[in-house]
Amino acid sequence: MQFKHITLRHLKMRLKHPFTTSFGTQQDKEFILVEIKNKDGISGWGESVAFTEPLYKEETVKTNWHIMEDFLIPLLFKEPINHPDEVSQRFAHIKGNYMAKSALEGAVWDLYAKEQGISLAKALGGEKEKIEVGISIGIQKSIDDLLKIIDQYVTEGYKRIKVKIKPGWDVQVIQQIREKFPSIQLMADANSAYTLDDVDHLAKLDDFNLMMIEQPLAHDDIIDHAALQARLKTPICLDESIHSVEDARKAIQLGSCKIINIKIGRVGGLTEAKKIHDLCKEKGIPVWCGGMLESGIGRAHNIALTTLPNFILPGDTAASSRYWEKDIIHPEVEVNNGEIIVPDGPGIGFEPNLEQIEEYTLYSKIFRP
Repeated sequence: MQFKHITLRHLKMRLKHPFTTSFGTQQDKEFILVEIKNKDGISGWGESVAFTEPLYKEETVKTNWHIMEDFLIPLLFKEPINHPDEVSQRFAHIKGNYMAKSALEGAVWDLYAKEQGISLAKALGGEKEKIEVGISIGIQKSIDDLLKIIDQYVTEGYKRIKVKIKPGWDVQVIQQIREKFPSIQLMADANSAYTLDDVDHLAKLDDFNLMMIEQPLAHDDIIDHAALQARLKTPICLDESIHSVEDARKAIQLGSCKIINIKIGRVGGLTEAKKIHDLCKEKGIPVWCGGMLESGIGRAHNIALTTLPNFILPGDTAASSRYWEKDIIHPEVEVNNGEIIVPDGPGIGFEPNLEQIEEYTLYSKIFRP
């Protein structure tokens, strides 16, 4: 694979509705869009999922730009790449910075699939022609508001409802959801808002037949989660704690979780995501694909990954219209009765909307070998 040039674009898109979690509220999404063009003029596209503040993880949009410009892009230009799996190997001596690595690696994967004339899903070894998806709902101003939103998405056919929780917005909220929606697939996401001191309180959630509780304890923990899982009937799902297949192996060995959420950006790219998937399949641990408020480019990568066979739980890849007035791809991602048809065109299977990308771009820079 011969790279002609790499373009980084800093975009800003306004969410249709503010999105609130235990660590804050987001109205605008700023992110870096990566375009890698080869000698034949074919472009591969990737997306950094880092936020502007280091609240979910330590990476930010600014640190991602710095790491890509000063370290990772020069490494990509150092010598040709034969297969996208080589990207993570080449980046391995650069510590952390998973979202920066993933953004570039994702563009390489898209370009590779296009050069091969196959879909990204097929390039990854995916098997599904359609995927089941759920919806992630932030913390609302009132429980009544939350119930109305859930009703809307249940009516639209989403296969799973995820609600954000935090101390003071948890057991009572889940109880009222269950009273109104006794049979929906329901899960709670705590985004690290609790400690082991809350074990008795969290155990009350066992009464509500939840699919899982996602990342209740510290963002970097697998020890306390093992102690908590031993006390709960409800499966714990780890998110922020898992950055690699080694993290997943240790968490499974310790009994820290019964489910793992795989986010491409959090684990450094599609190659590592596939390794985690394969390990979890071998160990009988279900996985699902989490969301990071991606634009259509990142959303397309999530769709391709979810075609792998052990993604047996609905993920967070909702329709473009859930978040954006206008997405940056043609066609936009659509969900029908809780399912997305996997595109079979080359690469990610969606065409970047260059006019829309230009409208959202704050600044850009081109890098050449």
